[in-house]
Amino acid sequence: MTNAALPKSQLVRPEGHPAGPEFGFEFMAMGSPCRLRLARLDEAKARALAEEVVAEVRRIEAKFSRYRADSVVSRINVSAGSGQAVAVDAETAALLNLASKLYLGSQGRFDMTSGVLRRAWNFRTDRIPTQADIDAVLPCIGWDKVHWHESSRRIELTQRGMELDFGGLGKEYAADRVATRLIDAGATSGFVNLGGDIRVLGPQSDGLPWRMGIAHPRVDGAVIAGIDLSGGALATSGDYERSIEHQGRRYCHILDPRTGWPVSYWRSVSVVAPGCLAAGALTTIAMLLEGDALDFLRGQGVGFLAIDQDGHITQEGV
Repeated sequence: MTNAALPKSQLVRPEGHPAGPEFGFEFMAMGSPCRLRLARLDEAKARALAEEVVAEVRRIEAKFSRYRADSVVSRINVSAGSGQAVAVDAETAALLNLASKLYLGSQGRFDMTSGVLRRAWNFRTDRIPTQADIDAVLPCIGWDKVHWHESSRRIELTQRGMELDFGGLGKEYAADRVATRLIDAGATSGFVNLGGDIRVLGPQSDGLPWRMGIAHPRVDGAVIAGIDLSGGALATSGDYERSIEHQGRRYCHILDPRTGWPVSYWRSVSVVAPGCLAAGALTTIAMLLEGDALDFLRGQGVGFLAIDQDGHITQEGV
C-alpha cells in the first residue's frame, strides 16, 4: 500500500463468516480516513455514539493541530526562544509527560521537537535535501532543550525556531480516548480506526475476533497478513506512508532526529498492545531502532509483525 490517504490496516472478514447486526461510520479527521464499527447496539444508540466520536476526535485535532493558530501547540511554538514558559492544561500535560518518558526510553529517538525536519524534507516532491539543509535544522531539535515543569504544568522551548509536533501521539490518543467513552457508554463490540491506528472495543457480535489486515508495503491495495483482535490496539508504521524514490533508493518520512536522515531497515512494523498510545509509540520507536527493533519489542512484552527490506516477516505474539 503506497497511498498515504489509505488506511494502514483494514477489516478482513473471512469468506462465508456470518456477520451480526453492525453499523459502520466513516469520516475524515487528522488528515486521514477514519472508521467506526459498532455491533450489539440498536441503530439509534449507534448513531448517537458515532456523533460523539466524531466530535471528540475533531476536538482533539483542533486542540493539538500545528496548523491552527488557536491550538495549544501553536501557543507553545510561537513562544519559542522568548524566555517565557507557557502554562498548559492537565490533558496536554499528560501527553507531554508521556513524550518525555518516550524520549528517555528511546535514547532520544522519539522526539516531539523533530517535526521541524519538514523544513528540509518535503515528501510531496522528489528532491533529496543536502546535508547543509539538514544541518540548518538540527539545532532546533532536542527534547533535552525543552524546559518542561511537570509540577507547575509549564513548558518553554528555549531556542527560536523550535517547535512541538503532536503528530506522533495525536491519532493514537484520540483512538484511546473515544474507545474509553464508547465502552463507558455500554459499547461491547466494535472498533475505532483512525487512519490505521485501531482500538478494539470487544469481539464481534458472535464472539469471534475481528480480523485486521496489515497493508502490503509494496503492493498497492493488497493485504500481506492478518491479525485477530478481540480487544486492545493495533498500530503500524512503515516506509510506504510517505516516501521519495530517488536513484533506486527509498527515503521514508520516518526521520532519525539525531541525524535528520530517514531510517531504512524495516518496510513496516505493526504492534499489538493494550492501548493505541502504547502501540503507536512502540511502532515508531521500533522503526527508529532499525536492527535492534525486535529485541526491543520482545522486551516490551507486546505482539508484533515486522517486515524487513527483503520482505521477510517476523511475527510473534499475534
